[in-house]
Amino acid sequence: MNRFSRRAVFTGVALCLSGSEAWSHASERGYVLLLPTDYYLFGGMLAVALSFLVLVFLPVRIVEWLMARRISLFPMPLDGRVLTSTLSFFALAGIVYAGFQGSRDPLSNPLPLVIWTLLWVGVTVAQGVFGNVWAWINPWYGPWRFLVGAGVPENGFRRLPAVLDRWPAFLIFFGFAWFELVYLAPADPERLAVAVSFYWVFTCAGMVVFGHEPWSRRVEFLTLFFGMVSRLSFFALGEEGGRRKLLLGLPGYKLDGAIALSTSGVAFLLLALSSVSFDGLKHTFFWLDLIGINPLEFPGRSAVVGASSLGLVVMFGLLFSGFMGAVWLGCRLAGEDGWLKLAGHLAWSIIPIALAYHFSHYLVGFTINSQYALAALSDPLMRGWNLFGTAGMHVQAGATLGAQSAWIIWNAQAIAIIGGHVLAVVLSHLIAYRHFGSAQRATMSQIPLAALMVGYTVFGLWLLSAPTAG
Repeated sequence: MNRFSRRAVFTGVALCLSGSEAWSHASERGYVLLLPTDYYLFGGMLAVALSFLVLVFLPVRIVEWLMARRISLFPMPLDGRVLTSTLSFFALAGIVYAGFQGSRDPLSNPLPLVIWTLLWVGVTVAQGVFGNVWAWINPWYGPWRFLVGAGVPENGFRRLPAVLDRWPAFLIFFGFAWFELVYLAPADPERLAVAVSFYWVFTCAGMVVFGHEPWSRRVEFLTLFFGMVSRLSFFALGEEGGRRKLLLGLPGYKLDGAIALSTSGVAFLLLALSSVSFDGLKHTFFWLDLIGINPLEFPGRSAVVGASSLGLVVMFGLLFSGFMGAVWLGCRLAGEDGWLKLAGHLAWSIIPIALAYHFSHYLVGFTINSQYALAALSDPLMRGWNLFGTAGMHVQAGATLGAQSAWIIWNAQAIAIIGGHVLAVVLSHLIAYRHFGSAQRATMSQIPLAALMVGYTVFGLWLLSAPTAG
């Protein structure tokens, strides 16, 4: 039996075993796609390294000129966010009700499928491609505007202490990541309904007391995360001749003029990347062996809560210290001491990597679970309804099976990982040039960070190809 055949057999066994995870969250990595990846690992490393070398000889002004190009598409005179946000609130209330009253099966109840698949995966990718869609569909803006119309001060009753910066959002984001990756039953509809209800009330109260904008920019982690990701998108709303228009540009063009992130903002972005990376790592045979678990006899989440919690913290700590260390060393090579401010600027270049990992890690789960979501939304309470004509649809799990599908999915994942890192190298080089004002010093400062990105590319591709269980 050749290497590919052995891996194909293991894939089939893993797929059979994955069906027993009834209470894993809806986007759990229950589908394993393994292909020989030695050439991909080397090719990915080479592509990222060569992109850095090309930038050394390519005049930075050409890159700046390309990034400054805008194409005006058409006017956007209306701002319908109040209406769309209010509709989103009612839709959320409906699926939360289904979480309490509907099926306990996370693949039949719309709440876990909407939260873990359509929101956390679908909206994140949409933000990175189309722009700030979340600003139109978040479930707080419309109700908050209604409260303002009823007499609540638009700026709130209190000022949010400046010393907090974005650390509240970081801590809430960490709690969200822990709930998703470590908690015993993140997709249990009733428990998830309680968590979503509590967070909506908590956020709404915070917006009333401290104002919508300060709370959204520094505490509400979804708005902060989605807003950061949307900086990478092709589309944006802008002003031309005093009129609002939809603009089109290259990925990352909206980072022009972005202010340096504080340490809490840098930590927030790196947490987004490290949490997804750990989600991939914690299923690998390597990790399970490291914590003393037989991958073929995985005992369930309850047996690894402590190890997973520690792993989540350590993964963030390693990435944060690695990024900060690379920026510090780069500044030393370039002969400058202001490394902390440069780190705040360069953190924006992490966005394409975070988005690429998000897409690649959740691609297979989204392909399957989005079909379950369409079916569940048509009959949210399991009463025989067919609201959207999709209640009886047959979920096509075969879309991810077979050699051809495996080849397509793996290549899509690999291209996303490599492309995200290449774009990150380009953006970081451009940011460094703007900071130093010298192509030579910018290049010197980027050598350690480029090495880190090459290593992380190999790590990301290895995560996608490593044998997994649990």
